[in-house]
Amino acid sequence: MTDKYPVFEKWSRTLDWILDTVEKYPRSARFTLSGRIANIALDVMEKIIEAVYTKDRIPILRMINLYLEKLRVLFRISMERKYLSLRQFEFIAGELRESGQMIGGWQKHEAGRQPVSPNR
Repeated sequence: MTDKYPVFEKWSRTLDWILDTVEKYPRSARFTLSGRIANIALDVMEKIIEAVYTKDRIPILRMINLYLEKLRVLFRISMERKYLSLRQFEFIAGELRESGQMIGGWQKHEAGRQPVSPNR
């Protein structure tokens, strides 16, 4: 599956980094910000798997983009609260941007495969 869907492999590595990183957040943030980030990151992985095994992928891919945007905001908050260094924030921002570009490319590919209705 991974060679046909490089976004799966990419997100697997990103997810591993995210889970390792949020485990190191202070205890006060562990059940709020840290947990929320981990859950959304895991949701992204679940949605990627759903998209791989579903024919109507566009709604799922849109949901993944929404999750990625939520992660961007939560990581920005993490940096502002000093749970992440600037270097860590720059790294994850780049990973989220690349993942978003891959999902966007997948969406465009899927949109091109959609049958055109006769009314268009």
